[in-house]
Amino acid sequence: MIYELAKPEDLQAVYNVVQHTIKTIYPKYYPMEVVDFFSEHHREDAIEKDIKNGYVSVLKIDGTIVATGCFVDDHITRVYVLPEHQKKGYGTFIMKNIEEQIGEKFDKAYLDASLPAAALYEKLGFVTVMHERYPVENGVILAYEVMEKELHKISTDINYDGRKFIPKMNSENGEVGEQTNFTYHQNGNLLWAEYSGGDILKGSLIGSVLCNGELDFVYHHMNQNMQIKTGKCHSVPTVQENEKIELSEQWQWTSGDYSKGESLLVEV
Repeated sequence: MIYELAKPEDLQAVYNVVQHTIKTIYPKYYPMEVVDFFSEHHREDAIEKDIKNGYVSVLKIDGTIVATGCFVDDHITRVYVLPEHQKKGYGTFIMKNIEEQIGEKFDKAYLDASLPAAALYEKLGFVTVMHERYPVENGVILAYEVMEKELHKISTDINYDGRKFIPKMNSENGEVGEQTNFTYHQNGNLLWAEYSGGDILKGSLIGSVLCNGELDFVYHHMNQNMQIKTGKCHSVPTVQENEKIELSEQWQWTSGDYSKGESLLVEV
């Protein structure tokens, strides 16, 4: 998996991702007048301009662009994942990367949420601040949400000892779920945890707290099918307004199919 700024030669691939996703997903939620509006709004010359300005990023799997994201200042725009690659954590991965970039200059991020995407943005901590209506052709009204999120800097002075977490989101190829409970421990830079619940009979992880506050660890567990699974993970913490921690994770199995995924853990 490669995540990088879009290059001029990526224009057609990015345009295809956006247009294919709009024409496949949006008719399930909107009348065709609204679908046509979105298609025209994200026309090729608009995407080309954003690529030239360095606003557009792409996610590549095996060299193929399967998702894209864009932001200008504190405003997130044009986050699209091909339908056949949705529900794998790619949209969350793009959003988290964009949030980190925006957070270097701004305290909040904003976006205009279409109906298909609003549920994902809510899971990622965005809240609706305004309901908007926009007239399109034939008297049809486009309804959408204006959403915002408070951004929090990565903390380098978190002590994880005794903190408990549950997954809020996980890729489909993962095994932990909302019934899985994690209990973390820390001694200096040494980090370890136990976890169980849901599909997990018993698991543990061990790793280190890096100098920038991020976490690197390996994990193994026994699932309900009595299979031993192993993997590795990189985790980025953020401290929320309520002082609770969220862990945004990129992981990969080191057994089985060696696939990769994304998860989001929240402190309880």
